Amino acid sequence: MSQQLKEIQKTLSAKAAKTNAEFFLKMVPGKQKIYGVKTPELNLLAQQYKAFSFDLAKELWTSGALEEKVIAIKIMEKMGKKDPRKLLTLFKQCSRQIDNWAVCDGLGMQFLRGIVKTHAKEIFELAGQFNHSKDPWQRRLSLVMVEWYTRVGDHRDEIKKLVKNLENDDEYYVKKAVVWINKNFKKGK
Repeated sequence: MSQQLKEIQKTLSAKAAKTNAEFFLKMVPGKQKIYGVKTPELNLLAQQYKAFSFDLAKELWTSGALEEKVIAIKIMEKMGKKDPRKLLTLFKQCSRQIDNWAVCDGLGMQFLRGIVKTHAKEIFELAGQFNHSKDPWQRRLSLVMVEWYTRVGDHRDEIKKLVKNLENDDEYYVKKAVVWINKNFKKGK
């Protein structure tokens, strides 16, 4: 365990509030550990530790608490564009450890933010793979990670293929992603 992870965990423990943890558990059901630390504190930690970028983000993700994963996402949002290949590799690894909608959506929408304009081809290739996964979180992720492109219009046909494959999915959070993407298309008309 790195010194940085120890420091972050110490800060999270010190800033934790039981009422926040209870609220987060209601909003983000799952089995994950929750400290109960609000987003402004997580933003400060991400800013403070972003220089340790990829290695720390991977360690935070593996450690597994909700707030640790959120900090990892925020660090990669800030630093990921420095090495897109490494970012995509880490993204694939993280995609195997999703257990709730908030982490899924943060991973899909924030983690890749620095490369959405420059690496659409790679993002859509991954989305195509995840779209056919047995893991419902990866199926949801396949739509969430292309959500940004619903606003720019160049990839509508590719997105519609992803949506079509999941239109009859039985999983609640996958269904919600399908509705979300379809609403985005209606807004863009």
